[in-house]
Amino acid sequence: MDSTICFIGAGNMSLSLMGGLLASGYPKDKILATDPSADRRQEVTQSLGIPCLESNTETAAQADIILLAVKPQQLEPVCEELADTVKTKGALVISIAAGVRTDDIAFWLGGEAAIVRTMPNTPALIRSGATGLFATASVSDAQKDQAENILRAAGLTVWVPQESDLDIVTAISGSGPAYYFLFMEAMQAAGQKLGLDESTARLLTIQTAFGAAKMALESPDDCATLRQKVTSPNGTTEKAIQTFEQHDLRAIIEEAMTAAKDRAISLADELGTTHNNS
Repeated sequence: MDSTICFIGAGNMSLSLMGGLLASGYPKDKILATDPSADRRQEVTQSLGIPCLESNTETAAQADIILLAVKPQQLEPVCEELADTVKTKGALVISIAAGVRTDDIAFWLGGEAAIVRTMPNTPALIRSGATGLFATASVSDAQKDQAENILRAAGLTVWVPQESDLDIVTAISGSGPAYYFLFMEAMQAAGQKLGLDESTARLLTIQTAFGAAKMALESPDDCATLRQKVTSPNGTTEKAIQTFEQHDLRAIIEEAMTAAKDRAISLADELGTTHNNS
């Protein structure tokens, strides 16, 4: 029997997850949502046929799974509002709020709770996402399966054994799309500077990125082997790769990802200050 899921916050990520669940055959009458905006509530109901209400507590009281999809800064008051409901229902709580640790969420919920914290990325909006998941000790295997099924509606899912690993997930897949956009932006600009028109440079850049990612995903070879297969001795690719290596691209990437990870840790510290100082 399918569990009833309540999405607290009906932003774009929630819409993508709800749409993915419906597309996979999840019963429409088992999905609920809330949002403070009347326009948003109307949009969700009209576009998906899902009840979207204003009251978090009344709507969550009907659910077995509560998915928190509000801004990180809003999570504390929302959790405190839902604390009694979560305790009474014994509901599974899934958070897609970036950077907020499970011990802070549990504290705001009033104590022990079954919490799955996730780190999706923006391609989840087109159901091509990569999401890291971490479960607290209170989460059962069945609840882990439920959480994974929900997030899989937006793309690939990976469990991590330690919550601190989500800071690394943030540095790889959470922030990662922007790295590729920057690289593609630079490739397109270079193509134009070398003589191609904007449309041609853009299309070639994007399709090349898509094709390379698809090959990496579907090939049994690792990325290093795929690169070597494309790089003919003394050819054009080798000259480009040598230039990247001379400028120590690998060290730049490692430094950038370390900076992203460190910022993820400091943001979590800032968002949990109320708990830490109480």
